[in-house]
Amino acid sequence: MKRIYEAAEEADGRRVLVDRLWPRGLSKERAEIHAWLKDLAPSDELRKWFHAHPEEWDEFRRRYFHELDMNQEAVSSLVELVKEGVVTLLFSSARVEGNNAHVLRDYIQARLDEER
Repeated sequence: MKRIYEAAEEADGRRVLVDRLWPRGLSKERAEIHAWLKDLAPSDELRKWFHAHPEEWDEFRRRYFHELDMNQEAVSSLVELVKEGVVTLLFSSARVEGNNAHVLRDYIQARLDEER
């Protein structure tokens, strides 16, 4: 995981943006992404709720996990990318810790663990 504003590196593998909104001030060329999976981002409603209640991390995780449970088609597309090689989840939030990419990483990891 890394902020999309950080320079791309070869070690990133496939760079996947997991935000619903395109990052401000960043061109698509400079972003150097392989995919923009906005369907995996929290809904606008949940994103706005968490912005207003950042102290409610556990509740945000619970609600976001529920949204991901209801969106297995999009989840499966990311799982397949991860199975093919290194994937870096990109996010634009200034909150380096405690953002949707962290929850999505945990969700995908749990899904992969279940498949083993």
